[in-house]
Amino acid sequence: MTLAKRLYELQQIDMEIQKKQETLDDVSRQLGESEALLGAKTELLAEEEHLARMDKQQRDVEWEVEDLRGSIARLNEKLYGGKVKNPKELLSLEQEVEIFKVKLRQKEDSLLDLMAEVEAMRDEIELDTGRLRKLEGEWQQEQGILAQKRTEIESQLSDLSQKRQTLTFEISSQALELYDGIRLRKGQAVVKVEQGMCQGCRLTLPMSEWQQARAGTLVQCSSCGRILYLG
Repeated sequence: MTLAKRLYELQQIDMEIQKKQETLDDVSRQLGESEALLGAKTELLAEEEHLARMDKQQRDVEWEVEDLRGSIARLNEKLYGGKVKNPKELLSLEQEVEIFKVKLRQKEDSLLDLMAEVEAMRDEIELDTGRLRKLEGEWQQEQGILAQKRTEIESQLSDLSQKRQTLTFEISSQALELYDGIRLRKGQAVVKVEQGMCQGCRLTLPMSEWQQARAGTLVQCSSCGRILYLG
C-alpha cells in the first residue's frame, strides 16, 4: 500500500469521525427536556396558580353571600318577630332588607360567574394535563431512542479512533504532519487524480506530477497543494 493510499484511507476515517461527532453533538443537544415540554409545564403551572387564586376568590364570595343571607335573616327576624312596633322603624327595616337583598343578588350573580370560570379553568387544566402527559410519554420514548443512538455512536467513534490509531502507526510523522497541515487549511488533504486532473482544484496536472503520483511517490498538486492519490 502506497503512502498516499494510507493517507487517503486516514482521511476517510477522519471524515467519518467528524460526521459521527457532529451527529453525536446533535443527539446530545436533543437529550434533556425539550422547549415544548418545558413550555407546557410552565403553562400548566401558571393555570394551576390561577385556579388556586380563583378558588380562594370563590370561597371569599361564598362567605360574603353567607354573611348577607345571615344579615337578611336577622333583619327579617326583627321585621316579623313582633318585637318592633314602630312603623318608621319597620319601614327602615324593610328598606334595609331590600338593600341587603340587592347586594345578595349581585354577589350571587358574581358567584355564579366565578363558579363558571372556575369550572372552565378546571376543564382546561384537565385537557392540558392530558396533553402534557402525552407529550411526556413521547419525550420519554424519544429520549430512550436518543440515548441508545448516543451509545451506538460512541461505540462507533471508539472503533474508528482505534482504527485511526492503527493506521497512523504505518505512516511517518513527517507525512502525518503534512497531512494535518493541509487538512487544517484546505479541509481536504488528499484528493484523487482522475483523467490526469486534480479533483481538488479541477486543474490538469503536469505530466511529471501525474507520473510521480502513479509511481506511488508522495506528491502534492502544484496548484492547490493537496496530496495526490491515484485510486
